[in-house]
Amino acid sequence: MSNAVNYKEITQKGLWSNNAALVQLLGLCPLLAVSSTVVNALGLGLATLIVLIISNVVVSLIRHQVSDAVRLPAFVMIIASAVTCTELLMKAFTYELYLILGIFIPLIVTNCAVLGRADAFASKNKLLPSAVDGFMMGMGFMLVLVCVGGVRELLGTGHLFADMQLLFGESARNWQLNVFGSNFPNVIFALLPPGAFIVVGFLIAAKNTIDAQLKKRADARKAQVTKGSKRVRTTGSVA
Repeated sequence: MSNAVNYKEITQKGLWSNNAALVQLLGLCPLLAVSSTVVNALGLGLATLIVLIISNVVVSLIRHQVSDAVRLPAFVMIIASAVTCTELLMKAFTYELYLILGIFIPLIVTNCAVLGRADAFASKNKLLPSAVDGFMMGMGFMLVLVCVGGVRELLGTGHLFADMQLLFGESARNWQLNVFGSNFPNVIFALLPPGAFIVVGFLIAAKNTIDAQLKKRADARKAQVTKGSKRVRTTGSVA
């Protein structure tokens, strides 16, 4: 990569055009399994975000000291260490949420999005761009998780932000919003795995639709500029 790092491009790729969940379709197992509520989705998203930042930073720091023969095993060990640290932090501060998320916290080690960013970006770039890339990729993944969790929780229970004290402490116990009231016929299907597949499918379709509209507008502007350009006619002979 050149010395001039395009942070705007890194941000755009992480949040939208190369989103790990909606474009690369990586990490779908935890995305579908734990996104039944906002607090579960946010907890796993934050854990993945922390692991991405730590692993990208460490890989960038040692990129010149690790040979190609042991590159991938070294990256896996770094990611596993970051996951272990994150797991211990959750046990210490959000133990109940850690129990709810269960096996999906240690399974972050197998998330191809984490290893992919370490190998494709952090191993080729300096510290700051690698940290920004890890943060943006983690944010993109977490935002999709929270969107899916919010839709499923809203349709399945009629409210949002239930049990937020599991992540933010007792001060967040009253954050729950009863959006539809007590008469809402809860769509239990939304809380089941098929509901997760359907919500993610709609999100992917919405993103593809937006991308298609943006491309159509960009092509229209380009065609308009081309049509409006003037031709210059040269006359005379060339010796």
